Amino acid sequence: MFTSKDLAQIQKHGLTQEAVESQLENFRKGFPYLKIVRSARVGDGIKAVDEAEADALRAEYREAQGKLKIEKFVPASGAATRMFKDLFAYLEDGQMNPTVEKLQANLDKFAFSEALASKISLEKASLRDIVAAIVGEGLEYGSKPKGLLLFHNYTTGNRTPFEEHLAEGAMYASSNGEVNIHFTVSPEHVEGFSSLFESVRERYESRYEVKYNISMSVQKSSTDTIAAAEDCTPFRESDGSLLFRPAGHGALIENLNDIDADVIFIKTIDNVAPDHLKADTIKYKEVLAGLLVSTQRKVFDWVEKIQRQEANLAEVVEFVERDLCVILPESVKVLEGGKLAEALLRVLNRPLRVCGMVRNEGEPGGGPFWAESVDGTVALQIAESSQIAPEQKALMAEATHFNPVDLVCATRNHLGEKYDFREFTDPATGFISSKSKSGRTLLAQELPGLWNGAMSAWNTLFVEVPISTFSPVKVVTDLLRPQHQ
Repeated sequence: MFTSKDLAQIQKHGLTQEAVESQLENFRKGFPYLKIVRSARVGDGIKAVDEAEADALRAEYREAQGKLKIEKFVPASGAATRMFKDLFAYLEDGQMNPTVEKLQANLDKFAFSEALASKISLEKASLRDIVAAIVGEGLEYGSKPKGLLLFHNYTTGNRTPFEEHLAEGAMYASSNGEVNIHFTVSPEHVEGFSSLFESVRERYESRYEVKYNISMSVQKSSTDTIAAAEDCTPFRESDGSLLFRPAGHGALIENLNDIDADVIFIKTIDNVAPDHLKADTIKYKEVLAGLLVSTQRKVFDWVEKIQRQEANLAEVVEFVERDLCVILPESVKVLEGGKLAEALLRVLNRPLRVCGMVRNEGEPGGGPFWAESVDGTVALQIAESSQIAPEQKALMAEATHFNPVDLVCATRNHLGEKYDFREFTDPATGFISSKSKSGRTLLAQELPGLWNGAMSAWNTLFVEVPISTFSPVKVVTDLLRPQHQ
């Protein structure tokens, strides 16, 4: 199937022939759907926290904060092209659409309007010229990543999402006066992010009295997947070469795995609010982190008691099912002595994540579910619609909450050794989509999503957080929503 030229291309990509053949087999066989048991709800997989408990959890996190190495992990490689889709359509066909109409009527309310005015005379220019200056020559927002666009107005200088993450980091992710933030970016935008940081570093370090340690990485080419033709054979370019494609945000488990930290906060680049609306975000980040460190401490206590043969295993089973939301199959619970202890240690010795879940108000995104694995264990999972069988789609519609990508992760075992996250993924949770290249249809394969299948074997807890902590920007006019003004 592969020529010597193909094998050289595969090797140069950081892949092996076996890995590529496995990807092609996935195209032929497809991926199985998750076995969903039911949607998670408050009181059944989603924890609701009252004010007293919230205060206690925040205090617990703050007490531990100075002893922890904390990192904020921000996927930021996506271009803003889709954010300006309707603007590009207007330039192409000249037809007004609701997005362009709203933009025209509220241009002065956008944080980028001042920068735009420095590029073009807003009074004299036609609407078409203004739109062209936003996405093309002028601001060039149509080709920049979201992290570098001006989102919010401030009297002290308008801010990009990158800067909002600097501010957030100082507010809940600092430790001993230092803030560590890691951004995953596209190779062509590394310089843009670096330049922006150097231009604002002094201002933010002075304002928040912290030192920032900013790092960046790009999605590894070794995580790309081969594209397939419609007959599931390798898709070939016009020159006969193979085509490899980025395999979605699930590939970032490799980047996350390279982070050396005790606690990692994960949040997408565009889900930011201005300072005067950050209070709930800060509060619930600390709540999630407090539950994380509290639960991790209990896990470590049980691991050590089991290893010293001092644990009441029935109590451990109760802890696993009640506190970790891992419902063990009867075949495990009937085990005796050492075999049950070994099974419980396998459950306890996993990375731990606490995920915020917001009430479903019609926003797109995956949801929280109870899912059954092949061994009969039922546990909490974040599932996208593509992972759910058609006959179970009604469960998606019935879900009361959805996933805003609001995670706090514990990365080490009781000995302080970092887990290898790649050992806790479920390769069977990838998915296949139809794309095109040069007018030809191709099949593309995405790896298990970063917060879906890539963390499938993590211990997972869900906490209800208010919708005020979720303010994504999917289209440009989302910036006119109250949470961005």
